[in-house]
Amino acid sequence: MTSPNLDAAGRYPAGSAAFPHRSLTGLAGLAPWEILFLLDEAEQWVELNRQPHKRNDRLAGLTIINAFFENSTRTLLSFEIAGKRLGADVVNMHAAQSSVKKGETLIDTAMTLNAMHADAIVIRHQSSGAVQLIADKVDCPVLNAGDGQHEHPTQGLLDALTIRHAKGAEFAGMRVTICGDILHSRVARSNIHCLTTLGAEVRVCAPPALMPADIEALKVHPFHDFDAALVGSDVVMMLRLQQERMSGQFIPSPREYRHLYGLTLDRLAKAKGDALVMHPGPMNRGVEIDSNVADLAQNASGARSAITTQVEMGVAIRMACLDVLTRRTRGLEGWA
Repeated sequence: MTSPNLDAAGRYPAGSAAFPHRSLTGLAGLAPWEILFLLDEAEQWVELNRQPHKRNDRLAGLTIINAFFENSTRTLLSFEIAGKRLGADVVNMHAAQSSVKKGETLIDTAMTLNAMHADAIVIRHQSSGAVQLIADKVDCPVLNAGDGQHEHPTQGLLDALTIRHAKGAEFAGMRVTICGDILHSRVARSNIHCLTTLGAEVRVCAPPALMPADIEALKVHPFHDFDAALVGSDVVMMLRLQQERMSGQFIPSPREYRHLYGLTLDRLAKAKGDALVMHPGPMNRGVEIDSNVADLAQNASGARSAITTQVEMGVAIRMACLDVLTRRTRGLEGWA
């Protein structure tokens, strides 16, 4: 991708050129400066969320619909908090309570939501591509909160923000190892797109049955040996086994999986001494990660868990995305 004329700081263009997209349905294809712009925009909300008064009313008068066709706790709550802290009216729609259960098509649902004149729609759906289908049918910005095995863009962004806060360095040359159910993980895909675009070296590790056949096309280094993948890693990101997306036997047993792919303190020692441990949640403690690793405070070498920090950064990233995607609606200068 050809780089545009960047601002004086050399990071990204001014105004809407910094992020020219109406919606955020994925991180694949985004330019480095577009990702950096969203990360930088989130910093103000990190600071706000640490203050006693956590409200900014810049989205006052706007309506945000969180349309979740798939169960969620962390992501839905995070988006709801983000919208409310920005002063928006937030409405949550759960599929179990919607007409989808009565046979309504996804396009019909999209048209119904559009007729309500929402100012932004956040969508989670169990089918890959469903969010883009809705985005193509509605008049307002759409934010992907996870679609099937495709992408979970705000998770990729919040993970990058977590890494940047912890490491305080550029991503170029950083080595990140992602281990677990790569095959079914939209979190892995969004992190791969995000981190490789920013210049990090990404390693992915999984049992053969849980590694996509064409994974090298995503510019990552695949491993089946977790111990080998960990050597020299700055960040270790663990993924859960997504049993709800599996049909058939992908692993011998949880016990055997832990033996080969579980992150223990002894195994973590193979990474760099100050390695950062991450997990998008929910965690299967004692399977892909031991509790004494998940809850690791900074040890003598500097290794530590950033799992709760990921949750904190998630609210800030979602505030930034809602703010940026509604700037045209609000008629801000440079965003009309």
